[in-house]
Amino acid sequence: MLQKSLKTFVKLLLFAFIMLILWKLFFHSPKRELSFENQPKLVTLYDNGLESRKFSSAQTVDNFLSEQKIILSDYDEILPDRSSTLLPGTSMQIRRAAKIKILVDGKKIENHTLANNLVLALAENNVTLGRLDKTTPDKNSPLMDNLEITVTRINVEEKVIPEDIAFKTTEKTDSKLCWREKKVEIAGQKGIREVKYKITYKDGKEVSRVVLEKNITKEPVTEVVVQGTYVKTGEAKKGQGTWYAFKGGLFAASTTIARGGYAKVTNTANGKSVMVQINDYGPQGKGRIIDLDKVAFAKIASLGAGVIGVKVEEVLN
Repeated sequence: MLQKSLKTFVKLLLFAFIMLILWKLFFHSPKRELSFENQPKLVTLYDNGLESRKFSSAQTVDNFLSEQKIILSDYDEILPDRSSTLLPGTSMQIRRAAKIKILVDGKKIENHTLANNLVLALAENNVTLGRLDKTTPDKNSPLMDNLEITVTRINVEEKVIPEDIAFKTTEKTDSKLCWREKKVEIAGQKGIREVKYKITYKDGKEVSRVVLEKNITKEPVTEVVVQGTYVKTGEAKKGQGTWYAFKGGLFAASTTIARGGYAKVTNTANGKSVMVQINDYGPQGKGRIIDLDKVAFAKIASLGAGVIGVKVEEVLN
């Protein structure tokens, strides 16, 4: 019985001792607060993709920027924001805005962008690229500060355009019609063909045109002209003909036919003839009865001949 009482007493004593220790720990010990405010903190910084690790005692993100002498423009972005508390292990992201200039549709747009590619930067400025549009630099190029971007609008269309087909002219003679008369027997008419083109435009200006197909919708009509050949002549005179450079046409100088009149001049060696208008007086040499303008002389003989035998007939009609 005594032994059992002793065991109980020991248990109670042990319990009292434990309770005393707990009381001192939780109620009697002076309170101690843990503070990280002034302790150096490890911060990971990503500045436009460039990673660095820094120890800092700064309390906020803004304090950290000042401490590290990091300057942000009004267009740059930082996460977390400047007012956030800086904690150990904080990861900070800085995105630097790029200044860009966009030349598009005859306009110049200047702005700043946080986009990470050229297409997104254009979209931010309400510039939409068509399927065939081109950019300089290429749309897959990285964005850089002070980058100038030129957008070239490219449009391709198929267009059917009617075009005229020129008519041909044929000539026939009529011996009953005066040599000075010419009449149209059948009037010529232009034909029409439809041409399908593939036309490419750059910024509204045509740069290429390729024919895809042609279809004639109206055949041209050949014009038929009748030239009279009837010539009524006076007495024929034979002699020598020469040439000189004067007006450059079907003209000649004569001593027997009045100015304004006409003459038929025939080369007696080859039978070639030419009708000329008299506009000068001459020639003066012996046996020479007509002096042809250079152009008229070339119709019936070589200019190298100089002097040829001719038959001259005054034209009466």
